[in-house]
Amino acid sequence: MANIVAIVGRPNVGKSTFFNRLVEERKAIEDNVSGVTRDRHYGHAQWGGKFFSVIDTGGYVTGSDDVFEAEIRKQVKLALEEANVILFIVDCHDGLTDLDKEFANVLRTSKKPIYIVANKADSPEKSLMAAEFYSLGLSDHEIFPIAAVSGSGTGDLLDEVITHFQDEGDENPDEGIPKIAILGRPNVGKSSFLNALLGKERSIVTDEAGTTRDAIHTRYKLYGKDFIITDTAGIRKKAKVKEDIEFYSVMRSLRTLEDSDVIIVMIDASRGLEAQDINLISLGIKNNKGVMIMVNKWDLIEKDHKTMEKIKKDMMEKLGENRWIPIIFTSVEEKQRIFQAIELAVKVFDNKTRRITTSKLNDLLLPEIEKYPPPALKGKYIKIKYITQLPTKNPVFAFFCNLPQYIKDPYTRFLENRLRENFDFEGVPIKITYKKK
Repeated sequence: MANIVAIVGRPNVGKSTFFNRLVEERKAIEDNVSGVTRDRHYGHAQWGGKFFSVIDTGGYVTGSDDVFEAEIRKQVKLALEEANVILFIVDCHDGLTDLDKEFANVLRTSKKPIYIVANKADSPEKSLMAAEFYSLGLSDHEIFPIAAVSGSGTGDLLDEVITHFQDEGDENPDEGIPKIAILGRPNVGKSSFLNALLGKERSIVTDEAGTTRDAIHTRYKLYGKDFIITDTAGIRKKAKVKEDIEFYSVMRSLRTLEDSDVIIVMIDASRGLEAQDINLISLGIKNNKGVMIMVNKWDLIEKDHKTMEKIKKDMMEKLGENRWIPIIFTSVEEKQRIFQAIELAVKVFDNKTRRITTSKLNDLLLPEIEKYPPPALKGKYIKIKYITQLPTKNPVFAFFCNLPQYIKDPYTRFLENRLRENFDFEGVPIKITYKKK
């Protein structure tokens, strides 16, 4: 989309709070600790009938050897290149600082429209202090005092910002686009996978667990398929989560699961499928999501021609009755089967949205039901008359019969297996309901 606004500035000036105000939901983590936001974080906003993208960035710090701050600087510069309009956030409480002056020097090279936004102007006295920032000599525009927490002053700023937009932007560009989320424990290679797909550093990658904090959304196109792929923070056992920031990161990851259509559960090949991965898969099934397992770091495993089958068999035993979940073995580092993995995720989405005609369902399943009818109960015989797929977002099949209350779980599993044998529902949970006819 052509309309992109970047929110930039030094640490702890309220960039994420302002971002959340614009997108009208708490997508970015807010905390008084500096350096909470690391990656570029995207959201959609609307003002004056125009939709536009908003990029939240990490606090820009110069002269630091910290690995994260060096990577944050790269992410900020990428956001400046992408944006049409730049909002330079400063802090009325702290006044003009050396970090503001240094970052202003970085912005001077940009030819984009720049607005100085003086945040935390939550009283008339603080609003007057915003005039101090004119000394930066950075922007041709007036300085806008705002209070991101309450929203005060943001309307006047946005009225001015949307004058720079080229198109109308009158609809949400992500409406109806498949959403794929990458989930898993910390340090399994989720961010590296996203970067490898895009061919650029979309997410910061380090060897330190917990590098990714926010859920990082990216619009992606492959082989003519358009979808949104989301990198998430690593999810550890609840008992191991000590810091507030990690707690909020995990909450964002779980919310991303709920908002997605398909989840890729990424695991480390050397550790295999663990209890935490099984919990994520169960949560995906409970929320009616398409599910696939991506076994990463396959290049680090000593193997022969039987290793893959042996590991797959072991994982299938742990999955139990959820053997319909597809498994793919990859190496993000070696770029081995990463595009096949995303193709598989798109296939799972296609399976999730598949519609089977009533005539086809009845032609294929009724003969099998006649061969193996539901067991009689209390001397009563159950007769299934016909089957239809309900008009829901996920595959739900209604079996019409005379005594629905007498059909037990083992026969339901039999029917689900027949559905999977006759139609491709790989990676998708199926629901079966019985209705009286």
